[in-house]
Amino acid sequence: MLDADRIPRHVAIIMDGNGRWAAAKGVPRLAGHNAGMKAMIEIVDRADKLGIKHLTVYAFSTENWKRSAEEVSGIFKLLIKYVQSELKKIMDNNVRIRILGDPSAIPQDALRSVEKAINDTADNTGLQFNIALNYGGRDDIRRAVSSIAEEVREGKISPEDITEDTISDRLYTGKEFTGCGDPELIIRTSGEERLSNVLLWQCAYSEFVFVDDLWPDFTPEKFEKAIEVYQNRNRRYGGR
Repeated sequence: MLDADRIPRHVAIIMDGNGRWAAAKGVPRLAGHNAGMKAMIEIVDRADKLGIKHLTVYAFSTENWKRSAEEVSGIFKLLIKYVQSELKKIMDNNVRIRILGDPSAIPQDALRSVEKAINDTADNTGLQFNIALNYGGRDDIRRAVSSIAEEVREGKISPEDITEDTISDRLYTGKEFTGCGDPELIIRTSGEERLSNVLLWQCAYSEFVFVDDLWPDFTPEKFEKAIEVYQNRNRRYGGR
């Protein structure tokens, strides 16, 4: 049973397995992504009810552009569909939507839909739902370092003043952007046990829970089970 007093503040999820789910069902890959979108909607709702402050989902990585044009286009069309169909419910539930990643390469129709959701939910004070779009952990660090280097060049800060917080603040999760901070818990579905370039700096002290379920089969009950596993861990942060 979950301890309501120890719900993680920030949970990140690597939603993996849509393609394998579709292959196992003998349906097109986009059907798997559609089923995955439905699973995501349910998890967002449960995270909100549990009192989680920040939920980050790894929706589209900087590496995902390597997929077929048809699949990439379909993923962004599903994103538009999700935003349009769920925005009223998101507003009713006081959920705020934010984006992690570089939006410059995102198709304009999808970007407009996402920007509308961001603007419409900007004043909401409940769960902050972070969608990682065109996001890569290494690129996140590169961009932060580039920003710091520019400030050093301009004389705003000196190299010896650079701390871990200096870098953290300039990441997409930092106070200059979404302000969600590092995740206490990272969940990955589909039985794979790797990060795949997500939140590389931020995961230094995260707890990891790997589950065998393919993402479309990951239910709110299994989400709660993963949080229960987290709550049973002893987080020592390098101590004893």
